[in-house]
Amino acid sequence: MKKMQIILLAVIFAFAGCTDSYIDDIVAVDPGPDNAAPEILINFPIEGALIRVVEDVTSIDINFEVRDDIEVDVVTISLNGNQLESFNDFLDYRRVVKTYTYPSLGNGEHILSITATDKSGKSTVETVRFEKVEPYRPVYEGEVFYLPFDGDYTELVNIRNANVSGSPGFVNGISGRAYSGASNAYLTFPTAGLLGQEFSAVFWYKVNASPDRAGLLVIGPPDPNNPNNPNNRSKGFRFFREAAGPNQRFKLNVGNGGSDNWFDGGDAADLNPADGEWAHLAFTISGSQVTVYINGEIVSQGGFPGIDWTGCDVLSIGSGAPRFTEWGHLSDQSYFDELRLFNKALSQNEIRTIIDAEKP
Repeated sequence: MKKMQIILLAVIFAFAGCTDSYIDDIVAVDPGPDNAAPEILINFPIEGALIRVVEDVTSIDINFEVRDDIEVDVVTISLNGNQLESFNDFLDYRRVVKTYTYPSLGNGEHILSITATDKSGKSTVETVRFEKVEPYRPVYEGEVFYLPFDGDYTELVNIRNANVSGSPGFVNGISGRAYSGASNAYLTFPTAGLLGQEFSAVFWYKVNASPDRAGLLVIGPPDPNNPNNPNNRSKGFRFFREAAGPNQRFKLNVGNGGSDNWFDGGDAADLNPADGEWAHLAFTISGSQVTVYINGEIVSQGGFPGIDWTGCDVLSIGSGAPRFTEWGHLSDQSYFDELRLFNKALSQNEIRTIIDAEKP
């Protein structure tokens, strides 16, 4: 009972203290003059962005931030001159962060405008121009993968972005931009949807002799016997180059499930890096034959019982890593452009048609 009386007295004294202004009253502070107009940062889409999806119409998340020295009054979003949305209720009146989903962006160029007005009537407008790129339609029969390297690493048939290792770059290529290899740099993609009983790869290539050997394209399995330095050649393929005097020689190794087959054209498969020229490289794999081409000419060909893709879930571009490293065929510092993969064995005439369509 005494304890209850003590608690009650404490509450009474505390209340009395409050009424006697022992706790400071809330006093309004003059925020000062409103000198600055709002500042706007558009996080997405950015100027010059290319929106690539497989659909002709897609949604897009417009993300932006508005700041004001005193108070934001209203923010509006417009696309191509048409107002999409207006906001005037904010948790923080000095910093507004919003994401607005526009559901029906069509193909073509677009202009996004964000307008912010503060309580004193000062307004700011920020504008970005971007493009929803028309979906890529395969140009050739059997084409399942197309990587143009036009300033990004987006594969256009399936709209997939590469996993990028190291710091590769871009240079002027056969068409637009091209991949520029660098030490310890390469790209990987999952192989889902790419592998069948037949397979072809075609691309443009400008060889750099340093390093003196490198991997170009590899789809191989893990190596349980040598996981840290793999060289399991019983399945998939390995397309690579090695020094041959002043030249670089291109070789293809293909696994049939129980062993591997070699397609080495000798000096017919050589390129001289000193020429500084783009060359067109291609190879085809069927259930009975493998052929390697340089500039549309056969440089190696032979019988083959058929490829085994078991465990081949990674495509490497520009290096033998991560599945073919034991012999030192690592990152290629050469240039690559217009890489296409097919689920069929292309004929020589089909390869020449591609060359003629793409060469400058």
